[in-house]
Amino acid sequence: MEHIQIGYVGLGGRGQSLLTDVVLSQKETVTAVCDVYEDRALKGAELVMAAGQDKPHVCTDYRELIADSAVNTVIVATAWESHAEIAIAAMKAGKAVAVEVGGSYTLEQCFELVKVQEETKSPFMFLENCCFGRREMMVLNMMEKGVLGEIVHCSGGYQHDLRDEISFGRENRHYRLRNYLSHNCDNYPTHDLGPIARILKINRGNRMMTLSSFSSKAAGLEEFIRSNKPEDEFLKGKRFAQGDIVTTMIRCAGGETILLTLDTTLPRYYSRGFTVRGTKGMYEEATDSVFLDCKEHRAHDFDWLGSCAGNAKDYEQEYDHPVWKKYLSEGVQGGHDGMDWLEFKTFFDALRKDQPMPVDVYDAASWMAVTALSEMSIARGGAVVDIPDFTSGRWHQELV
Repeated sequence: MEHIQIGYVGLGGRGQSLLTDVVLSQKETVTAVCDVYEDRALKGAELVMAAGQDKPHVCTDYRELIADSAVNTVIVATAWESHAEIAIAAMKAGKAVAVEVGGSYTLEQCFELVKVQEETKSPFMFLENCCFGRREMMVLNMMEKGVLGEIVHCSGGYQHDLRDEISFGRENRHYRLRNYLSHNCDNYPTHDLGPIARILKINRGNRMMTLSSFSSKAAGLEEFIRSNKPEDEFLKGKRFAQGDIVTTMIRCAGGETILLTLDTTLPRYYSRGFTVRGTKGMYEEATDSVFLDCKEHRAHDFDWLGSCAGNAKDYEQEYDHPVWKKYLSEGVQGGHDGMDWLEFKTFFDALRKDQPMPVDVYDAASWMAVTALSEMSIARGGAVVDIPDFTSGRWHQELV
């Protein structure tokens, strides 16, 4: 694609920050903006013009944006329930698509996403920024070089205190409130699962086979609302469907296991809990440490946290991913420690060069499906459920 002309859908907090800090900062042309709330759509237009570009087409219906002949690329940063719907419509219209993260509540939607992309061949990228994190890519590089040995188990989580964001959802027009009232599942699995899937070569020689999920009771939000919003008549006495902590265990075709944790409605510090265990060593995000199978490390196993926590920085010179080495030399930019910038630069470069997307529709479908599958498993008391093969058997060929 020689000239990228962007239609930008979704201008809430995340949408606005990505637009200003990444898309416009990379000097990409935005020809249309859209949000269901007119004031947000107009704010998007102001941001585009403040960056020195012409006033974009402004609308509140994504179908109008997709129909705009001045748009050839659609970026979706809306509420997660609408991601697949908008992406499918854009691909059917022959537009390239980049979709922000979140789960899907139906498997049918995931299958349709794959079907439409295969039929239209429209470029599609799933915007999982954690796949582009410095540590995640360093550990990926260490795995590829055999430093950690054969990978056996990985774990991760979306562990983020969102009680303010959810409880003030009506005031701030944030979609999480309605979802936490009505669904009980791992609703945001891809920050933790994405980097792990790359390390385990999911859809590229390996695949996820089965899943089992369990949910704790829902008590955190109700306590928070009693203490911090006692005057809120709408939420007073409301029972939330979403359990405070959801744990999901996944078994892979290669015999590896993956443990995911959703923890967003109890007081805690932020963590993605990224941990990789292999036969020769491990990486753990919580302590930012690398533990290798050597006499020196084994000698300190009991006082590891005191003596070696944070030692991952000592491995950067040798094992930083080549992409990050180049990025660091050019200067890290953008939000989330540079992940967002690198992710979008990769998307735009692939579009211009007509190259495969590094995080494609098969990744999107298989990772997003965890939401629907976990809801199904929880409702059945933690029953084991099969994870569909969205590649139609091509995963073992390493060609997807």
